[in-house]
Amino acid sequence: AGPAASGAAGTCGRSAEAAGPADSMPTSWAACSMAGGGGEVGARAVSSPPLRGLQLVQQGAEARLYRGQFLGRAAVVKFRFPKRYRHPALEERLSRRRTAQEARSLLRCRRAGISAPVVYFVDYVSNCIYLEDIVESTTVRDYITSVQQSGKDTNNLFLVAEKIGEVLARMHDEDLIHGDLTTSNMLLRPPVEELDLVLIDFGLSFISGLPEDKGVDLYVLERAFLSTHPNTDALFEALLKKYSTTSKKSSLVIKKLDEVRLRGRKRSMVG
Repeated sequence: AGPAASGAAGTCGRSAEAAGPADSMPTSWAACSMAGGGGEVGARAVSSPPLRGLQLVQQGAEARLYRGQFLGRAAVVKFRFPKRYRHPALEERLSRRRTAQEARSLLRCRRAGISAPVVYFVDYVSNCIYLEDIVESTTVRDYITSVQQSGKDTNNLFLVAEKIGEVLARMHDEDLIHGDLTTSNMLLRPPVEELDLVLIDFGLSFISGLPEDKGVDLYVLERAFLSTHPNTDALFEALLKKYSTTSKKSSLVIKKLDEVRLRGRKRSMVG
């Protein structure tokens, strides 16, 4: 990454190119809605950005998200800041592990031909990931909402749903579990008509070949999808149909999804 990268990220950082195969590279990341939920804003002062010239765009419970330039390229930087409520040794171990898994997952996606942001650099000292900024992209959440509100032909939404199903099927066939699937964690590169879908925010991702884990991944998306976008049951059914026809392991996953749905309904009834 050169002298500039060393100055920005410290001696323990590694560039994606220098790291070699995806699974051998410990790391982490995020983009657009990736900093997490409400967060520790207010009581704690926001510290200086990890690199001069970066602008804070989002503060979450787990990370701060910055936007700027890294070695002349538009970049998003996810900084997983220390949590004072954890023991320092535990905090260091957890943050490094989550950072590592997030970057591994991004690289695993790209190796499999699944569109995800490029990992430019990882700093293991400060737990920062420097990533490609998907410039002028829109979240799938915003796209669906805009089409619904405009009253335009919704046929394009079914194409988007099928694209999501196809991409998730390929991701699960790589035994990669996202862990936080929502329409806010999916981007469409411009022009949106080309349906170039980019998966982001792998902060809760992990590797598993179990149909149960993949079924839960789909269930999380279903709950988020239907709560964020009311009256879109047909869209989600189209998504699952495409998932089933694309994935080589879909039969067991869909069976597990049905079981997880049943468990969810029972919990809702019990309260």
